[in-house]
Amino acid sequence: MVESSKVLYEDDEHQYIWFGWEDPDAEESLVQSNQVLVINQDQGYLFDPGGAFIFSEVAAEVNKYIPLESIRYLLATHQDPDVLSSVTLWLKATNARLLVSRLWIRFVSHFGFSDNSRLIAIEDKGKMVKLPAGGEIVLLPAHFLHSEGNFCFYDSRSKILFSGDIGAAVFPKGERYLMVEDWEKHLLYTEGFHKRYMGNNAALRKWVAMVRQYPIEMIVPQHGAIIGKEHIPAFLDWLENLQCGTDLLDEYYGF
Repeated sequence: MVESSKVLYEDDEHQYIWFGWEDPDAEESLVQSNQVLVINQDQGYLFDPGGAFIFSEVAAEVNKYIPLESIRYLLATHQDPDVLSSVTLWLKATNARLLVSRLWIRFVSHFGFSDNSRLIAIEDKGKMVKLPAGGEIVLLPAHFLHSEGNFCFYDSRSKILFSGDIGAAVFPKGERYLMVEDWEKHLLYTEGFHKRYMGNNAALRKWVAMVRQYPIEMIVPQHGAIIGKEHIPAFLDWLENLQCGTDLLDEYYGF
């Protein structure tokens, strides 16, 4: 069983903490998901807080590192329930505000929350959140990968990119691991997901060109394993040449 949390970066005023929630006894229909907590000068920034079903487990694990009332922002890559259906519970348990694409602001109420004063729209070209002890979280566009309004979160202090569904892997039961060690083997768990869920190669190429401008120590996707620095060039090269989504329409239509 992979551990439930791990500090990926730490200095005197900054921590980057990975959470990987999975119930080994649950039905396979429950999607494994990762969350990230950035702590900077005693303020918390929680990425993709997760589904309502896992709220109590994630909240208990987060509380080991920081009081819930110290969470400043919840940041959502996109609108899917595995990302955001716990938002009502998090907004009740904290004083945080939610950052999400402008396209999904009106959809948040369908998760059972309607206080728009605590919602902040991310405009299409992104946003920067300054951190009190220095550095910033850069909200990078990742539109159509897979959501129409989608973002990735780059922490400039740790140089870690939280990539959302980009880089996600789906493991067979009992095969999950924390870090990618064998890239070719890892492709077996990630290729099918990307071919179906990523919008198209044009969107991937746009994203890869943007990401290559940033120094990145590791990539943390919302599902599956962390991609270390040594595998990032191969990962980006693979994405840049991947045919996916609307590139493969003939495979999905017809009899």
